[in-house]
Amino acid sequence: MERVLSEQENVRRQKLEEIKKVCNPYPSKFERTHTIKEALSLEDGTVDVKVAGRIAFARKMGKLSFVKIRNIECAIQLEFKIDAVGEERYDFFKKYVEPGDFIGVKGEVFTTQTGEKTIRVHEFEFLGKSLRPLPEKFHGLEDQEVRYRQRYLDLIMNDDSRQIFLGRSRFYAFLRKFLGDNGFLEVETPIIQTSVSGASAKPFFTHYNALDLDCNLRIAPELYLKECIVAGYDRVFEMAKCFRNEGMDTEHLQEFTQVEWYASYWNYEDNIRFYKKFIQSLLMELKGTTKISYQGVELDFGDDSWKMINYVEEMKTILGNDFLDISDVNELKNRVVEKGIFTLVEMNDYKSLSQVIDFVYKKTIRAGIVQPTIIYNYPAMLIPLARRNDDDERVIDVFQVVAAGTELCKAYSELVNPFQQRKTFEDQLAAKALGDDETMDLDENYLMAMEQGMPPISGLGFGIDRLMMLIYDAPSIRDVVLFPTMRPEDK
Repeated sequence: MERVLSEQENVRRQKLEEIKKVCNPYPSKFERTHTIKEALSLEDGTVDVKVAGRIAFARKMGKLSFVKIRNIECAIQLEFKIDAVGEERYDFFKKYVEPGDFIGVKGEVFTTQTGEKTIRVHEFEFLGKSLRPLPEKFHGLEDQEVRYRQRYLDLIMNDDSRQIFLGRSRFYAFLRKFLGDNGFLEVETPIIQTSVSGASAKPFFTHYNALDLDCNLRIAPELYLKECIVAGYDRVFEMAKCFRNEGMDTEHLQEFTQVEWYASYWNYEDNIRFYKKFIQSLLMELKGTTKISYQGVELDFGDDSWKMINYVEEMKTILGNDFLDISDVNELKNRVVEKGIFTLVEMNDYKSLSQVIDFVYKKTIRAGIVQPTIIYNYPAMLIPLARRNDDDERVIDVFQVVAAGTELCKAYSELVNPFQQRKTFEDQLAAKALGDDETMDLDENYLMAMEQGMPPISGLGFGIDRLMMLIYDAPSIRDVVLFPTMRPEDK
């Protein structure tokens, strides 16, 4: 069904037809001398400056008008005077040029009495007609659903959103430089994979027609990155698109961007020190401080003496000293019910010991953590790819950083013993047979690589989206993802 145009849309289309009689409303290019950002730093009196951008605001008067053009980074004011551009062109400007349109101008830089850097326009070109009006200036774009579905409008109208996504671009540049300066090499690993591996999660499945092969989308790049270590990379990282076919909430999306890095000859304690250095340097780069506010709470990442919590010992106070010895999931669930923590109905979706333990931890211990805290000493069943502790094989050398109740990263000393790895993979298959659909496959190719020999390794992974949420005080993960997947409006 053909869309019914609004009155303003009809007027803009009429203006487009009239513009066509004067010039091409969609020219092929405009030769700039400066970007808007560069023009803002020019000295007064600089002439023949050519800039271009979208009109964000226009105040048209008799013989003098002011316009602001902008791009994603910044805006600059333009002055249109009838004496400077000529009567005919000034009339064209007043009649046809309006907010949303793109224009290119040539003129002289000066500063107004109010201190605003401005370009006095001598010539201008029409560069693109906006056929839909922009949202009303003073109220911006307030409908959150529209902001997600039409991110381009959100970025045109809302400075907070612009700052988030500019910050995200700065994050990419910072990460590559920081890791590069510390000896890490960037690689790319497959998104389409033949086994479910690297994390405990539900995968997206697909079919590879050319090979007639059932595959899955990557849930984590871990195994391939550790194969790079086998190949001789000392330190390696990837910014990886990952896909997990799970629920959507304010902290989770099915498609997200994850960073993972791995370092030969490190253990998890080395990674603790390195992550602190990374996050503190990142905050100084993006915010100029190691103290940030998130949802009304000030978080201090600058203090090196972060609180440390022993996962197993804390869980003993909740589930009993013997909880690691429980081998039957129903027995563990009954224990949870007996202690009045959760009901069987609340745990109905969890089919394995690891799922139940993880659920209790997240809802009790993690949920109450505010300031940056290191959680360490995890039960071995939770992470099949982590190294067992030398003193107690029921626990693993793992740490997690939590702040404001949110997991910011997870890292561990990697399991490099191929015999132990095969056993943990087999345990995963047994859990899968009991109904746990978040388990890993037994990956023979990875085991073959391990048998080639692996040095001590420590790896760390974190979601970029969740970290951006925290840094930019965003209440939902969709606020920091340019184009989050949305349900079609007609469904």
